[in-house]
Amino acid sequence: MKLNRLIIGMSFLLASCSTASAPMVPAENGLDAGREFIDACLKGDFERASFFMLDSKENKAILDKIEKEYREKDKEGRQELRTASINIKEVSEPNDSTVLMYHSTSLDTTGKKTIIIKQNNRWLVNLNLTN
Repeated sequence: MKLNRLIIGMSFLLASCSTASAPMVPAENGLDAGREFIDACLKGDFERASFFMLDSKENKAILDKIEKEYREKDKEGRQELRTASINIKEVSEPNDSTVLMYHSTSLDTTGKKTIIIKQNNRWLVNLNLTN
């Protein structure tokens, strides 16, 4: 009887410790892709950021640099980034497959532009064109 309780207890413990995360879902539009990408970078989730980024050697190199800068921050600096908010100033759509998002964060009020393009029915950030 005690062995059964131990096995059941261990089963619940293992189930509650599962590291399975929700599957990543492509963004429905350019604005969502841009926000998801920026949020992932602020939270240090570079796998998620990569999911919302156009796959290219240039973009990977830029994201690697962003990750390196994030990892070089101390614990408090990373915590500040994780709790920062995104301030979207303007969104424009020059055509049906491009979104320009002008934004800043609560930590860095310098305006930035992020370019999001639609490729193969997915909205993706193109860091190579972003400044």
